[in-house]
Amino acid sequence: MEEHAGCSSGATSCDDSATAGGGRAPSSAAAAQCSTVTVYLAKISGAPRLVTAVWNKNLINQSFTVSIDRPDDDDGAASHKVELKPWPFWSKKGSKALDVGGGDRVDMFWDLRGAKFAACSSPEPAAGYYVALVSNDEVVLLLGDSKKDAYKRTKARPSLEDPVLVCRRESVFGRRSFSARARLDARRSKEHDIVIECSPAAGTIRDPEMWVSVDGFVLLHVKNLQWKFRGNETVLVDQAPVQVIWDVHDWIFAGPGSQAGFVFKPGAPPEIQEDSGGNGIQSEGTDFCFFLQAWRTE
Repeated sequence: MEEHAGCSSGATSCDDSATAGGGRAPSSAAAAQCSTVTVYLAKISGAPRLVTAVWNKNLINQSFTVSIDRPDDDDGAASHKVELKPWPFWSKKGSKALDVGGGDRVDMFWDLRGAKFAACSSPEPAAGYYVALVSNDEVVLLLGDSKKDAYKRTKARPSLEDPVLVCRRESVFGRRSFSARARLDARRSKEHDIVIECSPAAGTIRDPEMWVSVDGFVLLHVKNLQWKFRGNETVLVDQAPVQVIWDVHDWIFAGPGSQAGFVFKPGAPPEIQEDSGGNGIQSEGTDFCFFLQAWRTE
């Protein structure tokens, strides 16, 4: 499958805006909403297409949307949104045929009847579900852990080419602690627990600090955050280098309702790769990034 330089897909793109300094939550409703956006490159009818999966959750509503890029169609991406309503008669199992242009069709199947959600604020299920996309009798993308059920229901075979994880963006809300669970290597299925903690809001402490932990280990401790509100460092996760880039300017100077941006990019920066020599750090280049937007509510 050919490489794709970017990871934009309409309104649900993953981009580097997470580190642009941020902005403020537009309303109290927005401040209560968490979301995850994951972009894949999947082989559909012989050609690579961007597929975006979005999970949203706020105080009164929860939903997921799947969008498939139609590069030669002015109408934009083909998409379908499923509202995860709490009503007893709402069906948590369904299917939908999507016209992806050029006479091609993708069938979308989902089953969330046994979905289990993590204790953190992530709107994406942690287990007990599947969302499957089928094209030409092949499962071109399969989300969730209920794979046997998905193949049995779709009666389709696995695709000869696995989809490529392009990027992921997650928005979380909190006061001093922000957590997420994500892969830090597109080639591996292992997910890591990421926790970012910070000192109280500006004006309540002279020298604010920040801690970044992965799987319970503090890998980054930034002191004097009022002077180091933007920066980057390379840490080791499972003996592999990961670049951590942060911009917490608005946390320090804008007060409640502001956001900070973090980027986790596998691999060491070019200058470290050149100078590492035989120090044991092994790095393979990858275009995958995990973006975390942390909105402060206090």
